[in-house]
Amino acid sequence: MSTTIRPGPQILYHRRVSRHWLPAALLACYALAFGWTALGGGLLVADDHPGQLYRLHHALTIGLAPWRLNPGWWAGYAELQYYPPGFAWLGALLHYASLGRAGVEHIYQLLLWLVYLLPGATTYMLLRRVLGSGWLALPGAFVALTLSAGSRSGVEEGLRWGLVSARLAWGLLPLLGLALLRWVEGAPRPPFWAAPLLAAIIVTHPAHAPAAFVLVLLAAWSGSAQGGGRWRQAALVLSVGTGLSAVWLLPLLAHLRMALPLAWGDSSLGFLARFFLQTPSLIPIVGLYVLAQFRAFANPSAPAGQRWLLSLAPVVFALVVLDSAILAPLGLLWIPADRLVDGLLLALVLGAAMVMGWRRGVYWLMGAVAFIILLGTGTGEPLVSIWPHSGEWQTYGGVTRVFKLDDLWTALRKAPPGRILFIRSAVPLDPRPEWWRLHSHIAALTPVETGRDILNGTFTHPSPIAGLLYTGSAANRPITVLVEQRDGVTLFGTPLRDLDTQTFNRLAERLRISAVVAHDEEQTRVAFLTKNPLFTSPQVIGRFNLFLARESKPLPAPAGAQQWQLAMPSHPGGWLQTGMAWSPLWRAESGGRALPVRRDELGLLEVEAPAGPPLTVRLEHRPGAAEYAGLLFTGLSAAALVAAWRRRRGRP
Repeated sequence: MSTTIRPGPQILYHRRVSRHWLPAALLACYALAFGWTALGGGLLVADDHPGQLYRLHHALTIGLAPWRLNPGWWAGYAELQYYPPGFAWLGALLHYASLGRAGVEHIYQLLLWLVYLLPGATTYMLLRRVLGSGWLALPGAFVALTLSAGSRSGVEEGLRWGLVSARLAWGLLPLLGLALLRWVEGAPRPPFWAAPLLAAIIVTHPAHAPAAFVLVLLAAWSGSAQGGGRWRQAALVLSVGTGLSAVWLLPLLAHLRMALPLAWGDSSLGFLARFFLQTPSLIPIVGLYVLAQFRAFANPSAPAGQRWLLSLAPVVFALVVLDSAILAPLGLLWIPADRLVDGLLLALVLGAAMVMGWRRGVYWLMGAVAFIILLGTGTGEPLVSIWPHSGEWQTYGGVTRVFKLDDLWTALRKAPPGRILFIRSAVPLDPRPEWWRLHSHIAALTPVETGRDILNGTFTHPSPIAGLLYTGSAANRPITVLVEQRDGVTLFGTPLRDLDTQTFNRLAERLRISAVVAHDEEQTRVAFLTKNPLFTSPQVIGRFNLFLARESKPLPAPAGAQQWQLAMPSHPGGWLQTGMAWSPLWRAESGGRALPVRRDELGLLEVEAPAGPPLTVRLEHRPGAAEYAGLLFTGLSAAALVAAWRRRRGRP
């Protein structure tokens, strides 16, 4: 008589631990090793990172209200109103949670770790829940963690380049999916956290909002046989989520003409084909997705969660085509189609991971990996970034030391009153001549390091004054060429060699420019400075040439929170120049009497004053009707959310 020996409780426990935690531990060990190599050397300053750090400084020093004017860039701009503020708000939350003990640089480093880890962690949690196993979830989570493939949210662009808001919002999408999963599987109500997560995605990067909306609507559709109430519930989630973001979204929409569309990406109908041709290693991912789709179609009893995730890619693909074929030709470029591709890539990764729910799925996965190796990377970015390349993850200490930026900032502190103009947006970190070479927009930190306001010195920007420097006009029209492509080539829309001294001096006077920083690469093309009697001969500091105005160009003096004071000499009356960029939120008064304001042809603020003796004009940048309406909608949405939570808890 044979006896069956069953494993004891301790062995069963260790098996469960291995099944649930070992795959997560393997993913975490790899992620920590990559992160330490890429992020452990110091504060990143490659490409857009300095500008993102500057926005965190804005949130902590000027305030969280998105409409608050920041005078440091572009003659004054509501930086967190016209760029999604979610990343900066999260950094401010961490600062306040530490009771102010955590410095801005340390918070930024912590945020970079979060931005890197979040897509892999949230994808793992979602796939583990859908597939029922951490081992089955591991391949898809690894791809989501390491994906590049030309995605703005990938490792190369979303982390190394500094497009951190895009990657942060991208990492929240699987978390929204995880929150909705129980509702997809038949729960009577959508989860409480769905609306706040939707709002977080909108305010962090609205390019991912369409994919988030699709997730909610498909969740309602997946259980539509249970009754039409699910559509009403989905509408409520979308309404409350959008309402929670209204404090930022409503003023943005009301003043959208203050933000020039950044439309240098390819939004044509054929860009998708070129996108996949440039990264052929994406083709096996698509193949796995198609295989999983066929398997689900042939198996009507497939789990609801798997069918739901498989339905995401076709809808997002349709949105991309709609954007390319209809919206782009109409000039509606606020969310270009190439930005929506990030949501499509995530949908394909989630859908392709569904093959792991099939017992033969591992063999198809191994075949796809072999196919990817054979295809190579093509002409675009690699499908996945497995390890950081040495020399590409530039740090603050290294760049400031090599380029003697501390010496430059010391000289700028002593410059005559006025603004600092940088001829270039970026410091090149690579001797190659191509515009896309490795670079850093580290001059964006000049206001933080010196207390001086700057023009240019940062990445392509939607400010009308930025449009003036890029194209020669502050009119609301799309910015179709990256600022890096203009570096050392044009200024105020004119080739550097053709810009004459008289034109430059006129613009410098209006913009209150008292110092100009040129890179040594353009020293032979700035005759408008070297032969300019109003500027001194250049000081050579490292690879920079610093030209100082012989007369100061004083700016309005700070006079309180969001208030400035401008002393006007005796004048004949009429419209007076202020040197500040126009905003619809400006108010002016003198002697207790309100003064009319307007925007001039350069996009600057003018104040009308009657003829008379010297006067002092007080300028205030304060919220208007759209800002208060946004606050009201956010407050009402938050109250509705709390009321729903109390009802679920059974409280009166």
